[in-house]
Amino acid sequence: MAESKFSFVFQSIRQLLWRWRYRLLVATLFMVAAKLASVAMPWALKHIVDGLAPQGVDILIVPVVFILLYGGLRFAMTAFNEIRDTLFARVTEQAMRQSSLQVFDHLHKLDLGFHLSRQTGALARDMDRGASALSSLVRFFTFSIAPTLIELVLVVCILIAAFDWRYGAVTGLGVLSYVLFTAIVTEWRTRYVRQANQLDSDASARAVDSLINYETVKYFNAEQYESTRLDAALASWETARLKTRSSLAILNGGQALIISIAATIMLWMAGHDVASGRITVGDLTMINAYLLQLFIPLGFLGTVYREIRRSFTDLDKYFGLLRISGQIQDADDAQTLTQVKGDIQFHNVDFAYHADRQILHKLNLTIQAGQRVALVGGSGAGKSTIARLLFRFYDVQSGSITLDGTDIRAIKQEDLRQQIAVVPQDTVLFNDTLAANIRYGSVNATEDEMAQAIAMANLAELVEKLPEGLQTMVGERGLKLSGGEKQRVAIARAILKRPRILIFDEATSALDSHSEKLIVDAMHKVTEGRTAVIVAHRLSTIADADNILVLDEGRLVEQGTHAQLLSKNGKYAQLWQLQSR
Repeated sequence: MAESKFSFVFQSIRQLLWRWRYRLLVATLFMVAAKLASVAMPWALKHIVDGLAPQGVDILIVPVVFILLYGGLRFAMTAFNEIRDTLFARVTEQAMRQSSLQVFDHLHKLDLGFHLSRQTGALARDMDRGASALSSLVRFFTFSIAPTLIELVLVVCILIAAFDWRYGAVTGLGVLSYVLFTAIVTEWRTRYVRQANQLDSDASARAVDSLINYETVKYFNAEQYESTRLDAALASWETARLKTRSSLAILNGGQALIISIAATIMLWMAGHDVASGRITVGDLTMINAYLLQLFIPLGFLGTVYREIRRSFTDLDKYFGLLRISGQIQDADDAQTLTQVKGDIQFHNVDFAYHADRQILHKLNLTIQAGQRVALVGGSGAGKSTIARLLFRFYDVQSGSITLDGTDIRAIKQEDLRQQIAVVPQDTVLFNDTLAANIRYGSVNATEDEMAQAIAMANLAELVEKLPEGLQTMVGERGLKLSGGEKQRVAIARAILKRPRILIFDEATSALDSHSEKLIVDAMHKVTEGRTAVIVAHRLSTIADADNILVLDEGRLVEQGTHAQLLSKNGKYAQLWQLQSR
């Protein structure tokens, strides 16, 4: 499983970075050049020390060429590293941008069922962690792993060539022991890291969910209850974090012990060889310089390895979002809509959100183009479900829904939804200006089109009253506007969309009489010449509909005009009498 995860993440990163392969190649060449300069510095230092040793401390006799070479190599190493960093920085930033946009676009393509089953706060946290992990992984590999590996190979080769195999063997075994110990212990403590991450996401999701439902919390005086729930989540997260810190201490201690043993053995061998005359003091200085040069960055390998391990976990979730396939997909031969009349038919439609609870049962209904059709019935009758199926948030289990005689599953989703505008029961607005929320129906709408939409939605009086007019900020989820005002904003942006089909999903169910009248007047204006489907709770608002479809437990039990249905003295008449009382 772990191998499959690493393979998947590597493959995803490779595909993402492939477009910058030439820039990466140039940056890699500069990285190699920097390491060559780095490993040449101890060699130059050796000759400086050997040049000083026979003559004591007379600086004039020191081989000036090696001093200049040493300084030049140090500058070259720094310069090459800076060029490498500059080249890689652009790749990293653009890769983060592209991947974030790719995941964001993919999430918008997934079906409603996916988003209803996920907590938005946790999903946003996974996206943030994934983008950060991508940057960290590329940075660690570029600035830590790859340079250290190159330097290790060069140092081992130099030690073996300049002295004997023992020096290369001790260096190689020391590094290998360090890496294996780090990998084993890190794998052991990974479960604590994962647990801490999951509890962190849970706590974050709990806080976001509570703040989003701020009004509900206030309505029920539940501040202390929410605080207690968050504190419990944070306490679990705190316990997991303590376990990760304790295991980190074991890891750091073991790493320090391995480095100390390897360095001690190397210096003991070098000191013995100097005393026996096999190597010079300059050679000892070179070996010591290589040890410092190699083991100092290696001391951070544990931290790097842990971050890389965590980055792989976060990236597995991050890129894993791209592997999720939405249940609603365009057919390979999906049609493009050209002209739409607005004839809608449901043919023997069966639908259930869950297998154990059927919502619609062999439903047959017809909505003719240009008609104002109302859907009424008790709670759970399937009214809003019909609207969701028509917009193709879900697909039917059996039967079909047709638009102008074509199964909507054979139409491109984008084309289908472009012809349908929805005014929901609970309109959620963006935390932006009033103008921006209205213009959301058509971001390229002209000022005249905006003014017309505002007038048709009966919003003109509200705009005039607001001190900042259309530039008024509506607040998070539109909290600064009343329910009726938000509904009229929803109608205005539905007008700007210029659809052939309008769906009003209980748009007046929670409004006062004055707001209801304004909404109903606006509905009459905007539905003229269009097919309108009105999901209604208050029957008084749809008494003049061309056709009223009465639903009961997912079945069509009656249909007709208001007068016809009252004369039947059936289900609709009972609902009318109940509301009239």
